Amino acid sequence: MPETTDRERAEEFSDQLENLLVEVGGIFPRADLRLRAARCIRGLLSPVSRKNGWQLAEYGGDAEPWGQQHLLDRSVWDVDALRDFTRRYVIDGLDHGGRGAGPGEAGVLVVDETGFAKKGRASVGVARQYSGTLGGVFPCQIGVMAAWATGGGQALIDREIYQPREWTEDRARCRAAHVPDTVSFATKPRLAEQMIARTLPNLPEDRVWVAADEVYGRDGAFRVFLEEHHLPYAVNVQANHTVLPRPGRRHAARLVERHAAEDDWVTLPAGPSQLDSRVWQWWVRRIPDPEAETGDGA
Repeated sequence: MPETTDRERAEEFSDQLENLLVEVGGIFPRADLRLRAARCIRGLLSPVSRKNGWQLAEYGGDAEPWGQQHLLDRSVWDVDALRDFTRRYVIDGLDHGGRGAGPGEAGVLVVDETGFAKKGRASVGVARQYSGTLGGVFPCQIGVMAAWATGGGQALIDREIYQPREWTEDRARCRAAHVPDTVSFATKPRLAEQMIARTLPNLPEDRVWVAADEVYGRDGAFRVFLEEHHLPYAVNVQANHTVLPRPGRRHAARLVERHAAEDDWVTLPAGPSQLDSRVWQWWVRRIPDPEAETGDGA
């Protein structure tokens, strides 16, 4: 079989991109919006160093950014329809013959948040708040994200913006930022539940794991939500998380301290980070049913 050249790969990718732009174009009701959306997508895929309005506009052939800003700020098109299209497109595109990235080759739905540095008071949800991405408490917006990962790769499929109470309790401020009156305060785990509920109908049945960090894992209602939807999960919890209401096993840290031998730990790669590759140490133990009997023969 002849080897595919880089040029042939580039041409194939270009054809796929054009087909995608035709498919997604129906979301934008006017021809000028479809043209600007296509230029925006090409700019985001380009080697432009900073993907701001000015540089995206210049890459698309405009002398000024007003057209791009109009597309993203004032023009009328269905944002949720684009979100739903993206979700379906990613899930179909990452179908890896049933082979996922999680246990039993299931796909993994990953929930996490990220921060966007932002000054001023007008942008939706901006406040002084903690962001692990930024490394501390900064004026920023927080987005709760959902990604789908299989053996074929991973990509974002949904998002919600976190709005602190100082926003949701100030309706005048919300209206000035075009936040609907129906939007009320919701914690990050509740936002994650909304995204998971939207996403489940598009995911392969009984082939999904959920992964999340401590922000979600320590929330008992979030874990109950996953269990009620029959979703197996791997989440971080605090060291003092209650494991079993029994002496010596009450907290996760105590369970590890008393029962995990040094040679029981397995070191596995956790993927690259901003500084270097990461590794995690794993120790797995099946926890008995809390309602089961204790003692000999249990």
